[in-house]
Amino acid sequence: MSQRIVIRLIPIEIFAFCVLFGWLAIGALRGLMTAGASLPRSAAAEAGDLEAAAPGGAAAPSSLAPVFTPEVQHWAPQIQTWAQTYQLDPNLIATVMQIESCGAPGVVSSSGAQGLFQVMPFHFSAGENMQDPATNALRGLSYLSLGLQRASGNVGLALAGYNGGHGQIGKDSSLWPSQTQRYWYWGTGIYEQAASGAAQSSRLQEWLQAGGASLCRRAAEQIGLAAE
Repeated sequence: MSQRIVIRLIPIEIFAFCVLFGWLAIGALRGLMTAGASLPRSAAAEAGDLEAAAPGGAAAPSSLAPVFTPEVQHWAPQIQTWAQTYQLDPNLIATVMQIESCGAPGVVSSSGAQGLFQVMPFHFSAGENMQDPATNALRGLSYLSLGLQRASGNVGLALAGYNGGHGQIGKDSSLWPSQTQRYWYWGTGIYEQAASGAAQSSRLQEWLQAGGASLCRRAAEQIGLAAE
């Protein structure tokens, strides 16, 4: 009889042991699966700081690079103010101004784009002075900032979006309009050389030779640098 009791108790003990082991294993597995979800706030904040310090982000250089033409350098104080207001690298702002108007506040393109940042009329509210530098910057740089966010901080994609519309950001570059492809070429080259601290920009010189010089002459006349 005692032998029969032993035989019956052994399966019960094994069963209890298996249940306990399984419960412990499941608990450990859950801990591994949720480890990533419980990221400490300090580590998450550090990740955000790294993202903000990416080129074109809030961690902007304190001064404008010397690569830009005198017509753009004329706007250096305003560019610094706009950089703080819109949380953009001043060299990125200057790059866009360089290509779009070379610092000419009154220039209008054949498609109707206006002012320093060549902003299309539909971006303005009724009654706004589209060529007023501050108003033009408000509309143009807000659009650039939004494009930079949508491009996850990628300056090249943000420039493509500024020229061709934000819809270009998610497309393969081979599908961009030819004008947007050229804009990306000029913009990324000038910006990268400016951000690197170079004294001159070979890409900017190439842009001037390709026709940008005539735009800069118009800008010099409009802001009173032509006689200097």
